[in-house]
Amino acid sequence: MDLFLHQVLAGLATGGIYACMALAIVMIYQAIDHLNFAQGEMAMFSTFIAWQLMQWGLPYWVAFVATIVISFAAGVLLEQTVLRPLHGAPVLSHIVVFIALFAILNSAAGFIWDYTVKPFPTPFGTQPLFGQGLMSAHDGGMIAVTLIILVLLYLFFRHTRIGLAMRAAAANPASARLVGIRVGWMVALGWGMAAAIGAVAGMLIAPVVFLEPNMMISILLYGFAGAVVGGLTSPLGAVIGGFSVGVIENLAGTFIPYVGREMKLTIALALIVAVLTVKPSGLLGRRVMTRV
Repeated sequence: MDLFLHQVLAGLATGGIYACMALAIVMIYQAIDHLNFAQGEMAMFSTFIAWQLMQWGLPYWVAFVATIVISFAAGVLLEQTVLRPLHGAPVLSHIVVFIALFAILNSAAGFIWDYTVKPFPTPFGTQPLFGQGLMSAHDGGMIAVTLIILVLLYLFFRHTRIGLAMRAAAANPASARLVGIRVGWMVALGWGMAAAIGAVAGMLIAPVVFLEPNMMISILLYGFAGAVVGGLTSPLGAVIGGFSVGVIENLAGTFIPYVGREMKLTIALALIVAVLTVKPSGLLGRRVMTRV
């Protein structure tokens, strides 16, 4: 029983990171109707920035907040300079640009900070939480930070004018323009927020997987799994999907024979197939109707 509870709690901790990545993916998908394949590399590059700031002597939480601000500004700038000119371009053009961003950020991180694995500090410590061996303090900290972010995002999108404007711009850009909403800026803000959320995910998972240019590749795949399982049109679904993927892949890797750590990603991909077979739009996704 202790082993089962330990794996569930550990799955919730990593699932919180998947939920952050899934949420960032869904935010960009709702803004431009395309998946950002460079989302993981953006998070990785932001994590390297945080590491560099700490190497220069900044305390952890100062570097943490500064990285979020830098990532937000970089996300807005990226949308304004690279993605906005592609508005209305074919889907393949967006895919090529995202793959190019993936390669550029990965190579730039390797060039600037090299490919050696670097330890990343945790402010929560590695001791068991509350003296129990079921969860480490870092795992508990990951869950707490993730939940705080999710609550803040919920309040932002439900109870602020900018949040409501972003929801309107994502749901119906044409109608949003008619009531005076600057849809272009709402999309840019969405990119900035997605970059900031990805940065948080990178900084929280780095103490576990260690810091190196390829650290977010598998995390991004799990984030895609969470987003697709929950529904690409539902931020809440992305969060639920991310937590679900974290728990399921942890339990499967522990209790299903011959799965182990090497087959965990296969479990996540099989979960996508199983959910989409029953509900193609995801658990909480809405079916999009297009008149032709």
